[in-house]
Amino acid sequence: MIMGSPKWHGTEVPLATATALDAPAASFTVWQLIREDVNCVKARDPAARHTFEIVLTYPGVHAIIWHRLASRLWRRGVKFPARFLSWLGRFLTNVDIHPGATIGRRFFIDHGACVVIGETAEIGDDVTLYHGVTLGGTSWTAGKRHPTLRNGVLVGAGAKILGPITVGAGCRVGANSVVIEDVPPAMTVVGIPGRVVKPTSDRRKLGDGRIDLEHHLMPDPVGEAIVSLLDRIEFLEARLTHLQGERQRGRPASADEAA
Repeated sequence: MIMGSPKWHGTEVPLATATALDAPAASFTVWQLIREDVNCVKARDPAARHTFEIVLTYPGVHAIIWHRLASRLWRRGVKFPARFLSWLGRFLTNVDIHPGATIGRRFFIDHGACVVIGETAEIGDDVTLYHGVTLGGTSWTAGKRHPTLRNGVLVGAGAKILGPITVGAGCRVGANSVVIEDVPPAMTVVGIPGRVVKPTSDRRKLGDGRIDLEHHLMPDPVGEAIVSLLDRIEFLEARLTHLQGERQRGRPASADEAA
């Protein structure tokens, strides 16, 4: 358990805020957390065949193992060894997780590469990130400056979640989205900037606990907007053609037609 209030760059942050998601994970040993991190891969990656393969060949698993060790040192005030372990993990896995980040149970980085998790980021239980995800800050201000991801969040490849915002439990963030505002629980967010497009209640349910990615059903708000514009243009062109035909026949357009 963490004693006292942690500090980020010399600024004290209240324990209730800084470790809001840390209490459940802190009650487990490092090895218990790592065992859960390894075991959860089989439920989220159909390519995972057995534990031995996961432990040896999954860089996302290697990254969270290094982070679990570095984080315990960091929270005990052993800062330089914690940063060194974090750097070593980044060097070996190409996943950059600051040892000050709070990460809950059963965390999985699929296709672990080019993931960045900032110092004051907070991640709940059963969260999945894909490659290229950034949980970054938007300010030089000391204190909380990175996002909070609640339980069960899934973040697609290349997505950026920036600033001290909260992504609610059960949310999904579409690939390459940029999220800069709070997201209510159980929503799907896509686009730049991220927009809520689909609630969890609209998704197909899987009874065996697996994640339903529905990549082929991902909403496309930009495409939908373009389709609406094209429909409107087609209607206006037809209306203009009708008015031009009436004028050529010498019949004045009615007030409604002219409008």
